[in-house]
Amino acid sequence: MRITPTSELETRCRKLQSLLCEKELDAALILQSADLFYFTGSVQQGALFIPAEGEPVYMVRRVAGRARMECGLKEVVPFRGPGDIAGILSDYGHDLPKRAGMELDVVPVGLFRRFQKVLGNCEIVDASPLIRTVRAVKSDYEIEIMKDAALQADRVFQRAKEVLREGMTDLELAAELEFAARKQGHQGVSRMRGFNSELFFGQILSGADSAVPAHLDAPLGGIGVSPAVGHGSSYKPIRKNEPVIIDFVGAFDGYMVDQTRLMCIGGLPDRLLKAYEDMRLIQKRLKEIARPGVGWGAIYEECLGLAVEMGYKDHFMGSAGDQVSFIGHGIGVEIDEFPFIARGFKNQVLEEKMTFAFEPKAVFPGLGAVGIENTFWVEQDGLKHLTFSPEELVVL
Repeated sequence: MRITPTSELETRCRKLQSLLCEKELDAALILQSADLFYFTGSVQQGALFIPAEGEPVYMVRRVAGRARMECGLKEVVPFRGPGDIAGILSDYGHDLPKRAGMELDVVPVGLFRRFQKVLGNCEIVDASPLIRTVRAVKSDYEIEIMKDAALQADRVFQRAKEVLREGMTDLELAAELEFAARKQGHQGVSRMRGFNSELFFGQILSGADSAVPAHLDAPLGGIGVSPAVGHGSSYKPIRKNEPVIIDFVGAFDGYMVDQTRLMCIGGLPDRLLKAYEDMRLIQKRLKEIARPGVGWGAIYEECLGLAVEMGYKDHFMGSAGDQVSFIGHGIGVEIDEFPFIARGFKNQVLEEKMTFAFEPKAVFPGLGAVGIENTFWVEQDGLKHLTFSPEELVVL
């Protein structure tokens, strides 16, 4: 178990402070667990006050003692609730901000109003784009943790080859792989930022079920075991000559990677075999063009255009009518980080040490889905693999 070094936390806070100054904000007030972990190394319940200048103050409602053990920042103090903020800030030489940022994309309205009340006439704006911008570029320390998560994902994939058998259900296979991941230190939580976005350890789907759309903003859905969740593995038995998708999130010491591999028993129809190889060609195209300075949206348009040219207009990243408008997503502390290899991101460009998962997938209703997914980091000379499991179709 890693404790985030103080030097990492200080660097992250300084980067956010620089952006706060650019946007003429006096401070950021951070409440969400993923952001708290990133900036403090802890997810104890509380609020982190990062002034545009000066030392951050981590105010902890529960549990302050544990936060002091986990957090390398200088100022970690107990507090009972929002009403204590003014007094605590005064104790540490900070005035109440006149213009501050909060994570307005994720903070519940009720909680926001409680903080708004105690901040008085402070103008509150959305700081999430600034926070996500800082988090998008990883340090060497973060990339090393993600390499450990990739090793975990590979071991899960290797276990899939050992346990997959005809007649077992998707749910049984998922349980075997989740068990293997937990023994390898999987943290058990796959964090997503999007509202109502919930994910298991990944998506283990077979046959026609892999082509069933769901509410989750993803190319694959699955039936799941209940409408209460509405996606993921079901009780469907795995049969010969159908695709088995192993879309798995490795998660270790707070960081994640995303990897998809394809398996089958006996073989696959020619249509699916060709589609799988074509998805790998789209990934190859990504690796040819992705460099620092290249637009997120430009990569999306190039790869989407190649998929359409190959004949997958109605099958790429979902079936017709249910297709998603992205091919890749940033990943780290959360699954849906910057950068987004997606429609509409024309002005954002790749930077060195950004990390993202790229997942070209083809979906055929009634038949199944095929695809590949790897997590990369960006260097000056191109993409470097984090995930590394063999990409060839596994035929058992």
